Amino acid sequence: MKKTKRSLWAKKKLKKQKPLGIHLIADFWGGKIIEDPKELKKIFIEAAKKSGNVPLKFSYHKFNPHGLTGVLLLAESHISFHSWPEFEYLALDVFSCGKKAKPEKALKYLEKVLKPKKVELKIIKRGKM
Repeated sequence: MKKTKRSLWAKKKLKKQKPLGIHLIADFWGGKIIEDPKELKKIFIEAAKKSGNVPLKFSYHKFNPHGLTGVLLLAESHISFHSWPEFEYLALDVFSCGKKAKPEKALKYLEKVLKPKKVELKIIKRGKM
């Protein structure tokens, strides 16, 4: 692409652009493992509300003999999870693209309730040009 005044201006402006969404990918080790989908639904809805998101629908699947996978759809994206109780491990995704949403507040709430002994976190800025 030829460097014009306009292209240089656009490139500079895009560097300052905030991401369209923030995606938090967290691994919780050694915390409270909850096998009751109704309890998890309450926890995830509260996490969504605390982060400024609007919960829409909760869906899950229970594995035999144990473990759950599920998602809470948000107006601004989703919170998803997958549990391995036999390893005391919970994989979480919190993705939010709302201007007022703060996905880190959802994660902080989930840490408070689920009390993991160890957390590994990746932060991905989505839609940043």
